[in-house]
Amino acid sequence: MANSDRLSENMEEYLETLYRLGQGKERVNTSSISENLSVTPASVTQMLKKLDKKGYVSYSPYRGADLTDEGLRIAKKITRKHKLLERFLYDILKIKKDRIHRQACEMEHTLSDESERALCQLLEHPDRCPDNSKPIPACDLSFSSCEECIKGKESDIGEVGKRNQNIVSIIDLKEGEKGKVAFIRGGHKVIRRLLDMGITVGTTIRVIKSAPFAGPVEIAVRGSKLALGRTIATNVFVEGVEMI
Repeated sequence: MANSDRLSENMEEYLETLYRLGQGKERVNTSSISENLSVTPASVTQMLKKLDKKGYVSYSPYRGADLTDEGLRIAKKITRKHKLLERFLYDILKIKKDRIHRQACEMEHTLSDESERALCQLLEHPDRCPDNSKPIPACDLSFSSCEECIKGKESDIGEVGKRNQNIVSIIDLKEGEKGKVAFIRGGHKVIRRLLDMGITVGTTIRVIKSAPFAGPVEIAVRGSKLALGRTIATNVFVEGVEMI
């Protein structure tokens, strides 16, 4: 079990870096972290040991580290706040694109969960960062859709509660993996389109073929095969992932 003490900004940066370099599931070696953060390998090793002791990473000498479930949850949250802030700085404040990353890095650690939710609603639940290269992780609130979040916007964060499991976008599933839909990001049109395909919260989806780059993802749903465009597939999140 992870230590409940608040993490330092430096620790959060390490978790965020592990998430980015390992795509949330791969082990990352010490030298890659050292190069990415511009710190010495010895400093990286020392920090990874601390994070391992707290339960946020699993570290092995000479093999590097990967995130535990709790570490992954925190890393996704920090990454999400960073990307939402980038969108805010670029879309609303019109800050030049080459300046937003540094400013978002400075702001992400102090953005409250309440402000994160309000910012997401203001930006109309974006799914990509400004350069359109990386998807924004889903929130960890226990809503099944963005529409549900908007309808309950008067509810306090503490009343809403958090999800019990990490959820994964179906574009990140490997061929043969399946999971149950837990969250759909987007407005009414997205939900309506998915409903017409037989995809709702609670539906089991199995990935038959995951196409690279911008191609569609071939999935099996309720005994039928469907080709789901990556834009909409990015916004369908599942839990309980397992290999068939």
